[in-house]
Amino acid sequence: MKVLGYAAQTPSAPLAPFLFDRRAPRPDDVTIEILYCGVCHSDLHQARNDWGFSEYPIVPGHEIVGRVTAVGDSVTKFKPGDLAAIGCMVDSCRICAPCKEGLEQYCEEGNIQTYNGRDRHDHTQTFGGYSQVILASQDFVLHLPKNMDLKGAAPLLCAGITTWSPLRHWKIGANSKVAVIGLGGLGHMALKLAHALGAEVTLFTRSPGKEADARRLGAHNVVLSTDNAQMQSVHNQFDLIIDTVPYEHDINPYLPTLTLDGTLVFVGLLGDSPTFNTMPMITGRRSIAGSCIGGIAETQEMLDFCGQHGIVSDVEVIKIQDINAAYERLLKSDVKYRFVIDMASLSAA
Repeated sequence: MKVLGYAAQTPSAPLAPFLFDRRAPRPDDVTIEILYCGVCHSDLHQARNDWGFSEYPIVPGHEIVGRVTAVGDSVTKFKPGDLAAIGCMVDSCRICAPCKEGLEQYCEEGNIQTYNGRDRHDHTQTFGGYSQVILASQDFVLHLPKNMDLKGAAPLLCAGITTWSPLRHWKIGANSKVAVIGLGGLGHMALKLAHALGAEVTLFTRSPGKEADARRLGAHNVVLSTDNAQMQSVHNQFDLIIDTVPYEHDINPYLPTLTLDGTLVFVGLLGDSPTFNTMPMITGRRSIAGSCIGGIAETQEMLDFCGQHGIVSDVEVIKIQDINAAYERLLKSDVKYRFVIDMASLSAA
C-alpha cells in the first residue's frame, strides 16, 4: 500500500513529503483513514534523534484519529465507517505478565511503537500518523465516543493517557488533593482530568500570568513555585504531584508539599534527573516515581470518561505544510496547548 506522509530523513533535515509502503493488511487488521494527528514533544525529539535511537526515514505521529475504511476477515471490534484511534503503540508480545494484566505499555519484550519501531511479524519499520492511512491489529485500535470533537480528541491518545494513567494508578478521587507541575500539553490535560475525577487540584507554576488559564482548565488553586511563602503554605498537602516538565529541573521544593505517603510522579522528563534531597522522603515516607502511557483497556477507559465529561484537549489546528514551523514554536512553548494536524491538508503537499 503506497501512502503519502511527511518524514524526516536525517536528524537535521526538515520534515518533507515522503511516499512509502505500508505493510500488507492481516486478518486482524483495521485500516484507518487519518483525519487528525496530534503533535507531541516526542515527535520532535524522535525526528531530531535527541534520544539517540531514531531510525530514518521517520514518519512521526502517535495521536491519531480517523475513520475505518477496511477490516480484516477476523476483525469483530470494528466495521468500515467507525471512528477509531491509535495511540503510542500498535503491538506487544501479549503473553508476558504486564501484557496479561492489560499493561502493554510495560511489555517485557518492549511494545511496538506506532512509529520508529519494528513490526513483530515481518520486522518492517513502523510509520506514524503524519500520513494518509495507518493500520494495526484491532486489539490496539480504540473506539472514539461519537460526541467527541475529533480535533481535540487526538492529543488524548498521548497527553491524555499519560496523565490519566497515574491518576488511576494512585486512585485519585473526590477526597484527593493533586498538584500539577507545568502547564503545557501534558499539564493542561492533568488539570482537566484530575478536576473531573473530583480531586482538589493545584497548579505549580513559575509564571504568574498563567493563573486565569489554569483556573479555566480546572485548577482550584495556583501556587507560584518561586515564592517561598506560597510554597510553605502548601506543605504536607498533596497526595499526588504530577510533574509534566520535560527538561531537567529542581524537584526539591516540591517534595515537602506531599502528604505522608504522597508521591511525586514524573511523566514528562526522559533522561537524567536532578539530584534530590532524601530527607523529606524519609521523614514523610514520600515517594518519587515515574509513569508511562496507559495500556489499551485503560486508554479506552480514559476516552470513554472524556466522552462522558466533555473533555478534549485545547488545540491549535495546523496544516501539515506548517509542521516545521510548529516544531520551532513547540521548543518555545508557543502553543495552547497542543498542535493538531488536519490531515486533509496532506493532499495539497
